[in-house]
Amino acid sequence: MKPLGVLRFALAAALIAVTAILLQARGRTEIIPSRLPLSSFPAQLGRWDSTDVVLDKKTLEVLGPGDFLERLYQAPDGKLPDVDLFLAYFPSQRAGDTIHSPQHCLPGAGWNPDENSRVTLSLPGHGPFPANRYVISKAGARQLVLYWYWAHDRGVASEYWAKFYLVNDSIRMNRSDGALVRITLLMFPGETSDAAQQRILPFASDVVPLLDDYIPR
Repeated sequence: MKPLGVLRFALAAALIAVTAILLQARGRTEIIPSRLPLSSFPAQLGRWDSTDVVLDKKTLEVLGPGDFLERLYQAPDGKLPDVDLFLAYFPSQRAGDTIHSPQHCLPGAGWNPDENSRVTLSLPGHGPFPANRYVISKAGARQLVLYWYWAHDRGVASEYWAKFYLVNDSIRMNRSDGALVRITLLMFPGETSDAAQQRILPFASDVVPLLDDYIPR
């Protein structure tokens, strides 16, 4: 790991540890808001049909306590690659079980990072918010990954800002719930990341307006 990567990892680990200590130190009973389970998230979005992906035991152990959904949505005309939607909701992060960045998991699955940037998403039902755009490759295939952290109707791209808001919301709202939203699309040969993002935005526009029912404000 490069020195900068080591420093970032150390800062993230320290922030997570401080977060856990601060959250556990609060004596009030935490508010766990009511919501719909992710399993009831619409299997059909507009004309997009879907197939559930079963998460294996090892993956669930890594993720920790929470509610998770992964689905492959098929494009309406059947001519485009499937879109992978992954939602991870943690009703409480006080015990130190915080959201994992996909950038830590994807290399372990054999995917190599090619591009990493920040973009601003402007989607129906919500003001503009930052997201991570990640291009990964394996065995000649490339995928575009859009992901962001989502809590209380707020989207952020930075893992560190997500931890900051976690502490702030716990103090202000007595809540530590939060989520990760990840959308993945197989890229065409020679396709640019901008072009792939334009292909994925209509799907993301169907997802975001529904999030409040499953990831409470």
